[in-house]
Amino acid sequence: MVAGARVTEGVRIALRGVCKRFGDHVVLDALDLEVAPGETVAIIGPSGSGKSTLLRCANGLTSFDAGEITVGPHRLAPNGSSTGAAHEVRGLVGMVFQDFQLFPHLSALENITLAPRRVLGMPAAQASELALALLDRVGLRTRAGHWPRQLSGGQKQRVAIARALAMSPRGLLCDEITSALDPEWKSDVLAVLEALRKDGLTLLVVTHEIGFARRAADRVIVLADGRIVEQGPPAEVLDRPRTERARQFLSRVMT
Repeated sequence: MVAGARVTEGVRIALRGVCKRFGDHVVLDALDLEVAPGETVAIIGPSGSGKSTLLRCANGLTSFDAGEITVGPHRLAPNGSSTGAAHEVRGLVGMVFQDFQLFPHLSALENITLAPRRVLGMPAAQASELALALLDRVGLRTRAGHWPRQLSGGQKQRVAIARALAMSPRGLLCDEITSALDPEWKSDVLAVLEALRKDGLTLLVVTHEIGFARRAADRVIVLADGRIVEQGPPAEVLDRPRTERARQFLSRVMT
């Protein structure tokens, strides 16, 4: 993606019968999920329900025990048997983590240029131009030379998003990216996600921000005990949940 260009088509993500266990604990229980190109899906649910594991499996960062995952044309198989496909998947979908995972010894600009230079072989000048354009896009061009320790939590998260975008993904997987932020910084990060939604990226967002899910998601999924217990348009799921498990969870987070 050229700096400033808009994505015209996101990537399709599909999970079929995906199971994941940690010892005797079932984290994902024969889970089925399909995300259309350009769709924004918000995943909500209680702690320990498998939300983060779902994202990590979809990006090939965590192996799974049964089922299959397809991202665009690439298929991930169980038990880590598709290492090559996992590399290709990570070229299509970026991952943004709750704890930023910025390199502390690199500036904001250097954090963003590192992967395009090393993975894509992009010349340094071109990578810097791209990084500056992406920092401008997330409202941080003037912080290009700052170290992570000099940035607020919200600024670090926006740099992390810019870093993911530097690899020209067609989708982003976002894992509770505002949960570690002070309330005043959350809106800046969520505004960046809303702009990316308009650009056409596929977004799969694990979040506790019910307002964001209501406002920006095409679909809300309630995940509990490793299963999707309810899904649908935000207004239906959040205001008129059909299942007792979804009603129970939402009654706790919306009061």
